[in-house]
Amino acid sequence: MTGGIGRDELARFYGDFFIPHNPPSFVMCLISRTIGVDQIVDELHVGFKHTKEMPWILPGIPPTNKKVEIVIVSIVCLRGGKLYHERLYWDQASVLFQTGLLDPKEVPGTLKDQGVGILPVAGAEAAQKVVDEESEPGNEMIDDW
Repeated sequence: MTGGIGRDELARFYGDFFIPHNPPSFVMCLISRTIGVDQIVDELHVGFKHTKEMPWILPGIPPTNKKVEIVIVSIVCLRGGKLYHERLYWDQASVLFQTGLLDPKEVPGTLKDQGVGILPVAGAEAAQKVVDEESEPGNEMIDDW
């Protein structure tokens, strides 16, 4: 739920919340791009060490000094040949897990009572599998796979 709609919101998002708050280690690599009539959809591999507050992805969270590796989907809409809006999507549970803010073993009581022992959350291996499909086995979270 980050990004912006219209020139003013986009300028504010990029200038105040996105670009200046990315740590020096922040790297982004294009995995795929789909171009439509008025939209561009990018799949991006993103990595960084959380060494500064990043309001666009971890609002209000002080630096954890943990490494994060995720895939982000960016949907950019153009109107009149100009950037109109951008929406960003990623696996927030993976970000929280990698920064030590989510423990998959902390299962709510009602789910524990139903036999759930661990939450289905993946770390950097999920992003690595997108970049290199042979790097990790698939469907590990599905029982009896």
